Amino acid sequence: MFFNFIDELRAAGIQASFKEHLVLLEALDKEVIDRTPEAFYYLSRATFVKDEGLLDRFDQVFNKVFKGLLSDYAQRPVDVPEDWLKAVAEKFLTEEEMAAIQKMGSWDEIMETLKKRLEEQEKRHQGGNKWVGTGGTSPYGNSGYNPEGVRIGGEAKHGKAIKVWEQRAFQNLDNTRELGTRNIKVALRRLRRFAREGAADELDLDATIEGTARQGWLDIRMRPERHNAVKLLLFLDVGGSMDPFIKLVEELFSAATAEFKNLEFFYFHNCLYEGVWKDNRRRWAERTTTWDILHKYGHDYKVMFVGDAAMSPYEITHPGGSVEHFNEEAGAVWMHRVATTYPATVWLNPVPEKQWTYSQSTKMMKDLVGGSMHPLTLQGLDAAMRELTRKKG
Repeated sequence: MFFNFIDELRAAGIQASFKEHLVLLEALDKEVIDRTPEAFYYLSRATFVKDEGLLDRFDQVFNKVFKGLLSDYAQRPVDVPEDWLKAVAEKFLTEEEMAAIQKMGSWDEIMETLKKRLEEQEKRHQGGNKWVGTGGTSPYGNSGYNPEGVRIGGEAKHGKAIKVWEQRAFQNLDNTRELGTRNIKVALRRLRRFAREGAADELDLDATIEGTARQGWLDIRMRPERHNAVKLLLFLDVGGSMDPFIKLVEELFSAATAEFKNLEFFYFHNCLYEGVWKDNRRRWAERTTTWDILHKYGHDYKVMFVGDAAMSPYEITHPGGSVEHFNEEAGAVWMHRVATTYPATVWLNPVPEKQWTYSQSTKMMKDLVGGSMHPLTLQGLDAAMRELTRKKG
């Protein structure tokens, strides 16, 4: 079973070496954990998972390989946490729902009944309204119906279980998934170069201690605050085919604003031309020429385009190709100027990468940024930040 576990982990993209396998076996041999599936789960997860983005994949593999073990365990005497129902009730249930559940007894009685049935039951049970099993109307088990149930194993059928035994707590951290608000900042932090600039308004504790010891009296030393010194130009595609990605781009923009002190952003539509803007409500009245950007911001700026690159190829290749105005120079000319001025340039695409080959404009835009197009997923953003870090502005 363990060798199958290793194979499944590797197949899921989780590095599982022979050394880690031996570490796991040694830990089991020395009985560093209790002999329960939960304890083994946490031990093996700590052994094999080195990146939080892989936690959900590990959960899926563990459930696939040891599902039978977990099912058997659910029918043995167990110590069911008594705060399950109370915690769920306080957070999710209305007063009416709590009153309905009270019909079958107090919280303590519900949990005591579950404990007794787990201890009394000696075999798998299918259907019925009492035992822990599958189907039926018992409040304990899975795949049946009871509005006050505790689901143990299996899959949700009616969404009414008040506890899920095999809950996957990290599925939104899979690094192949699209980004969410809480992990965008983690990926952006790959692109950092710290410096201390500006007014000295932060206490330098080490220098204060050293100066005090040397002088013989309190010698307070201050220093500038340490911050991320990376300079970033952010170009955001808006409107049209980008509308389905508004929420995702808003989250990225919010995270970038918080992470980068030296951030300048501009909007464009489909392809970069001779003008961009900062306020979509006044996009025609208050525009910034692209030439001004190229002359104002130094070569040390990193550049990040965010867009789906979905458009007519003529919008890239021909003067007058823009769908909104007559552009005297082709979009490709402006993209080439930006990529030449700022060697550290990447493009983030919210469209799944497997769909890029179906779009001629996407392939063209990818070529214009030197192949540096990445999907807007946690893994893609991480790769983009690493690339910007390597490239010198």
